[in-house]
Amino acid sequence: MNKQIQGSLALLFATLIWGSTFVAQSLGMAYVGPFTFQAIRCAMGAIGLLPVIYLIDRKKTDGKTFLSRFLNKRLWIAGICCAIPLFFAANLQQMGLVTTDAGKSAFLTAMYIIFVPLFGIFLRRRPSAMIPISVTLAVAGLYFISCMGVSGIRFSELLLLGCAVAFAIQILFVDKFANQVDPLRLNCLQSGICAALSAIVMLFTETPSIDAIQGSFWSMCYAGFLSMGVAYALQIVGQKHLEPAVASLIMSLESVVAVLCGCIFLHETMTKWEIIGCILVFSAVILAQIPVKKKAPA
Repeated sequence: MNKQIQGSLALLFATLIWGSTFVAQSLGMAYVGPFTFQAIRCAMGAIGLLPVIYLIDRKKTDGKTFLSRFLNKRLWIAGICCAIPLFFAANLQQMGLVTTDAGKSAFLTAMYIIFVPLFGIFLRRRPSAMIPISVTLAVAGLYFISCMGVSGIRFSELLLLGCAVAFAIQILFVDKFANQVDPLRLNCLQSGICAALSAIVMLFTETPSIDAIQGSFWSMCYAGFLSMGVAYALQIVGQKHLEPAVASLIMSLESVVAVLCGCIFLHETMTKWEIIGCILVFSAVILAQIPVKKKAPA
């Protein structure tokens, strides 16, 4: 199996986990606040990776120890750079889920696929010629999702757009560092730092109780061990072997999985306008990743 297929399968599994995690996040919010949920979830992800990293390290023969491999300056730079936008993305998403359906939240979050090539301009990456069409479709889709039948865009939906921006930044950082550091250690660090930042905010804004945490425990386990631990590790591995455009296209399927899971497990329904909006946003996501061949010079 070549590396491109391996990368595609890694991202596909990550996408399936992320899409279904919207259900766990929605259920967990019935008991605890967003920062409490994210602090415990990210801590679970980091802790769950430690024994996996230790077992893999036992097969290495470079003379370094489990701890010494963490004492890597570039690894910590990568971990901090990835963790800060992840902290904003994860918590903005969690706050947005308070009043937004899982399916709609996933489609709004999927807007990061539009922002990735746009932000790539600052990294001297020329965006696809499809970007203007994609942005137009995305804006139209957001209007149908958020504004049809209401007086304006809800605050929770603005939070989810902010989440998409933060995820785009995190994806670009992962693309930058994926080939430079150990992917499992990078995910462990970004999860741990994200947990610490969320816990600090939690102490000042929320008052979680043991009973509340127990009520959302299984949701936290799914979102922590699978989404933070497994899926984000798969993201780093997948982006290591794929072009950013291909990786983003595969990850965009998260929104489709989330809608299906929301309908099956949460019995969510969408209006015809919201369905049209989701189709437009997903179309924008797809078009944003289609490369346009340059005309050969005459």
